[in-house]
Amino acid sequence: MKEGLFSFTRLRISAALIGASALLSGCAASPEDPLGCGTVSGYLQPDASTHWYRVVVTHLNGQAVVSKPNYQLAPGEYEFTVAELIDDPSLSVTLAARTPKVFKLNVESHQRYHIGALFHTDKRYMGKDTGYWEPGVWQQEEHECQFELSPETK
Repeated sequence: MKEGLFSFTRLRISAALIGASALLSGCAASPEDPLGCGTVSGYLQPDASTHWYRVVVTHLNGQAVVSKPNYQLAPGEYEFTVAELIDDPSLSVTLAARTPKVFKLNVESHQRYHIGALFHTDKRYMGKDTGYWEPGVWQQEEHECQFELSPETK
């Protein structure tokens, strides 16, 4: 009887190991890249003939940030608050109208998004009219982006 119990226990352990091995190999073959990221850039000067201009990021997801050329972010939706840097002689709105605007961006892994301000040139803007521009993406491209592992996680 002791021999039968021992064989049954070995069989259960073997089955558990085979199941765990299949589960782990499934994880290793997963197409998701846990270190993958997307890049949001605001440093390039768009061609002015397209009516796109640079922006400065002031907040990311409601938190104040120090503006920088690139933001490497995990895939997901983000809320950017940006201030326009439109330098066009036909724009004559007051400084009070030059207020930051918020837009959402769904960041995908291994993509770079060049963000900017689209200047609406279809009418003349004066006074406190804030409708003269809107934030958005003026160019999107494939881009190798991967978070660096810290020494503790390597």
